[in-house]
Amino acid sequence: MKLYMKMAAICFSMALFVSCGNADDDVEFGVNGNGGDLGLGEPVDDCLNLGDGELVLSIQDQYTTLPGKVSIFFKVSDTDGDPVPGLKASQFTIYEQGRNDECFNTISTSESFARISPNSQIFNNNTILVLDLSNSVLSSSMEELKSASTSFVNNVMPEVDTQSFKMAIYWFDGEDKLHVLKELTHIKQDLVSSIQGITADISNDPSTDLYGAVIKATDKAEKLLAESTTNDRIGAASVVIFTDGTDQASRYTQSAALKKVDNANKNIAFFSIGLGAEIDADILGKIGKTFSVYAGNKEQLETTFNDISFRVSEQANSFYLFEYCSPKRDGSGENNLAIQVKEGNRQGAVQTKFNAKGFTGGCE
Repeated sequence: MKLYMKMAAICFSMALFVSCGNADDDVEFGVNGNGGDLGLGEPVDDCLNLGDGELVLSIQDQYTTLPGKVSIFFKVSDTDGDPVPGLKASQFTIYEQGRNDECFNTISTSESFARISPNSQIFNNNTILVLDLSNSVLSSSMEELKSASTSFVNNVMPEVDTQSFKMAIYWFDGEDKLHVLKELTHIKQDLVSSIQGITADISNDPSTDLYGAVIKATDKAEKLLAESTTNDRIGAASVVIFTDGTDQASRYTQSAALKKVDNANKNIAFFSIGLGAEIDADILGKIGKTFSVYAGNKEQLETTFNDISFRVSEQANSFYLFEYCSPKRDGSGENNLAIQVKEGNRQGAVQTKFNAKGFTGGCE
């Protein structure tokens, strides 16, 4: 199963200098002509006359359950790439087309018991937070970073611990190593405690191996993704990198780090947070290709971390498991299915098909 993930790119400025990288280069949505941009779906048939949509539904997985339930797991974004979280079953319209139908028939969402089910039953979401703990950070902004990182954890991790949402925290300095602060866990308090345990003497190398950290963090995200997309589950990952400067160790090349990000699995989103005047905004924007944000001083760190946490959370919450009871019955064979969603003045739709083999009356 493949997961095509697309994250937001929204630029704003308040008390911060904010810059967006090439957001969502990891996925190109739109007309399904470039190798399956709609996941398992395709554009809806013209007979529905739905017109151009401002929302994009990308089907990640689909299956049926007897006696007659159809389940579709998909992500909703707008055409600018912004995720669309918080949708309800009442905002969806179901259309089915059987072999005797010239076009699609509308299926009542109430009569079909349509619902949005918790996607945690098939979806794993992993976040890797990578912190620059080189000497410049530890000596001048350690407490602010600890506070900002704590807010990030509290904002991203669900209120109730669940195995479906996990986070790991790593840190780097000048060594050729990505140090573990906290291994992957679903327990929020353990993550917070590891951050509060950061001390000024944690690092032995005052240099900054930024490019090495990017390469190693991407490798870890790739591994987590592979592990989380087994046993009929779907995985997604986010890499969030904070630094207050440029690469000083020169152990790895800039091109190697950027190539690693560009060639990463499409299911990995990349975010970056910069602090101070010594950062290279252009390079950091390319590292955080999904979204990059920069704080001019340490007092703005928590705001920037909160901004990134909001976007990481939106990413996870724009995935939906939509389920309904189909009126089709055994013997009808393969049927076309179209799902339309409306959000305010915007709408979008996607088409797929399902086999009603074994379908009978009643539905769980």
